[in-house]
Amino acid sequence: MIDTSAFQGKTAAYYTLGCKLNFSETSTFGRLLQEMGVRTAGKGEPADICIVNTCSVTEVADHKCRQAIHRMVRQNPGAFVVVTGCYAQLEAEEVGAIEGVDLVLGSDEKSRMIQYLSDAFIGLDKQRIHVVGKTKEITSFAPSCSRGNRTRYFLKVQDGCNYFCTYCTIPFARGFSRNPSISSLVAQAEQAVAEGGKEIVLTGVNIGDFGETTHERFIDLVKALDKVDGVKRYRISSLEPDLIDDELIEYCAQSRAFMPHFHIPLQSGSDKVLQLMHRRYDKQLFAHKIHLIKQLMPDAFIGVDVMVGTRGETPELFEESYEFIESLDVTQLHVFPYSERPGTAALKIPYVVSDADKKLRSKRLLELSDEKTHAFYERNIGQPAEVLFEKAPRGKAMHGFTRNYIRVELPAVASREEFDNQLMTVRLGGFNRDRTALMAELI
Repeated sequence: MIDTSAFQGKTAAYYTLGCKLNFSETSTFGRLLQEMGVRTAGKGEPADICIVNTCSVTEVADHKCRQAIHRMVRQNPGAFVVVTGCYAQLEAEEVGAIEGVDLVLGSDEKSRMIQYLSDAFIGLDKQRIHVVGKTKEITSFAPSCSRGNRTRYFLKVQDGCNYFCTYCTIPFARGFSRNPSISSLVAQAEQAVAEGGKEIVLTGVNIGDFGETTHERFIDLVKALDKVDGVKRYRISSLEPDLIDDELIEYCAQSRAFMPHFHIPLQSGSDKVLQLMHRRYDKQLFAHKIHLIKQLMPDAFIGVDVMVGTRGETPELFEESYEFIESLDVTQLHVFPYSERPGTAALKIPYVVSDADKKLRSKRLLELSDEKTHAFYERNIGQPAEVLFEKAPRGKAMHGFTRNYIRVELPAVASREEFDNQLMTVRLGGFNRDRTALMAELI
C-alpha cells in the first residue's frame, strides 16, 4: 500500500543517462511522483528525492554514471538517492557502496520504485538497500509514455533483448525480450493525444522483436497506432536490419503518420566482423533494406549505428567497412568506439585494436557522416516543409524537425511561445551558423 501523504510537499531531481528508453522511463517516474504531490526541484534548489537512471553500454557510460551519482549526492545533501537502470543492474554492489546512495533497483524492480520509496518514507525500511534480481528473473514490463519537459512523447513498446551480440551487455542488464499488448499501447497513444501530444517516438531495446510476449507482430502494432486520431507523427527509434520486413517499409511509405525516418544499426560493413559480433544479417541484406527505403521514400532520413575498433577488426576489415558505408545512401552515422565489457564473449576474440586506431577510425567515419548529412540537407534547401516546433528559452531561436528529420531553426526574432508543439509550414533556407540546422522562413 502506497502512502501518498508521505510524498506531499517534497521535491525531486532526476538525471538520465543513455537511451531514449531511459528518458521515457524517467519521465514516467517524474509524472507518477508529481501526481502524488512531489514537485520537481528548481535549478540550484536541493531536492528531497534524487533519481538517477543509468546506462552501461560502454566503460565511458559507467564512468559518467558514477560521476552523476556523486554529483547528485553532493548537490542534494540529505536527499533520498535512488539509482536504477542498466549500470545498477550490472554493478549493484559497486553502486550500493557509493556514499549517499540509499536505494539501488535493478531492471525488474524499477517498476515498483514508488512502493519502495513509500516504504522508506513511512519507516518500513530505513536501511540502505539494493534490490537487484538475476537476469533470468527479469520478467516485468513497466509501461511508459511520457514527454517530461519535451514536446515529443516517448512510448515504450518493448524491453529486453534475446540477441546476445558478443560485445553487448544489454541482455544481462535488461533481460529477455518482452512487450505489452497492442491494445494497451493504443490506449497510451490515445492518452498522449488527450494531453495535447502530436508526435510519438516508439522506444525499446529491440523494437522489431515486438511480440515475444503477446505473439503479435510489430507491423500490426504500426498499423494499429496509425489509426489513432490526433497523432500527427510517429517515429521508430531503432530497428535491427533483420527485423525490418519489406512489408513494414512498404507500409511506412504510404502511412498516414509514420515518418520517412529510420534508424538502423549496422555496426560494421564487413561480413567477417559481423560474424564475430554474432549479428544476424550480412552486408547484402543491409544494402537491400537501404535501397528499398530510398526507392519508396527518396527523401527518407536514415541514421546508422557503426562500432569501430571491435576485437578482430583488422585494418583491412575496417577499410572494407568504410568503403561499404561510403557507398550507402544514408544520412547520418552514429559512431561508437568499441568498449570492452566484462563477461562478454568478445573478450575471447583475438586481435585488439589500439585506442589510437579507434580514435582515427572514429574521426574518419564522423567526417564521412558530416559529408552525408550536409549533402542531404543541401538537397532540401529552398523546399517547403512542415515543422513541429519545440519550446525554446525566452529570447532564443526555436528549433523543430521536418517530417524527414531535418533540424530547422527559426530566428529568435520570429520565435514565439505559442509556436511550441505546433505544426507549421516553412521554407527551408541555408545552414545556420554552426551548420547543425537549416534556417526557416514561415510561409
